[in-house]
Amino acid sequence: MKTKSNRTKLCLVVPCLAVALIILVLLLFFAWQHYYPAQSATGWSVSIYRDNIPRVAGLLRDARGNLYVSQEFRNGKGIVFQLMPDGARRNIISGLSQPSRMVSYKDGIIVSQEHPQSPVLWWNEDKTETWFTGDHIEGIVLDGTLLFAVEDVKVKGRLLEYDLEEKEVRILRENLDEPEGVAVCPDGGLFFTEKKKGWIKRYTPGADDIVVIRGLQAPTFLMCNDEGLWISEDRTHRARLLLLDASGKIQTILSHLRAPQTIITLDRNHFLLAEQGRKRILQLKRHPDARR
Repeated sequence: MKTKSNRTKLCLVVPCLAVALIILVLLLFFAWQHYYPAQSATGWSVSIYRDNIPRVAGLLRDARGNLYVSQEFRNGKGIVFQLMPDGARRNIISGLSQPSRMVSYKDGIIVSQEHPQSPVLWWNEDKTETWFTGDHIEGIVLDGTLLFAVEDVKVKGRLLEYDLEEKEVRILRENLDEPEGVAVCPDGGLFFTEKKKGWIKRYTPGADDIVVIRGLQAPTFLMCNDEGLWISEDRTHRARLLLLDASGKIQTILSHLRAPQTIITLDRNHFLLAEQGRKRILQLKRHPDARR
């Protein structure tokens, strides 16, 4: 009887130990995902530029060298502030709903709001103007007198063109699946993301748009310069900062990020990246001898 009782206890203990081991492994995996530091590619270094910025989303450096940051809070709690070189902050716009991206225009900045039926605004030190209203507008980019914007909406997202002189909005594309990023390259090419599709397309007037890259994980922000197309992936864990270079090769510049957003250029070898998942701005530097 005692042997039978011991066997019964053993039969109960073994499954419990197995379950406990599985839970431990899962907890260790999630902890690894959460705390594993950002990793830079060979020839690059990454460090924390500023931290303790909840919901950090947009970054902008204007022609005078001023650095602006948006915090993507909802329901009128979002703000844009100027970040001073010493780390001090000066609030310049408040009462926003998910202020997402910013671009410079004249002596002010244009701000998008990723919130239902919210306006795109232009701000300077003297006033704030409402330009046009859209649905969850996230990515914006300026090309001369044309402002391109995308609405981050499932299945029914749109690519818009706003003429700053005529004050008119034109719909370029409809029925997009969560487009979040838009960029204009030096050659005039217009690119946009579809987050759910995991791809980036080149806008082609009068024809089908060209898919330039597939298989991405939640592509969000786009920036284009003479090196190529920079792409951040809006994933909670193990997100990447990528560069689709002029040769068509995809380079992983940073990995193990948490919800990266806007990247901006300070100079040829110096960048800032908003990492929303860790409430901070990262500083990314390329070593002078690194291959391009």
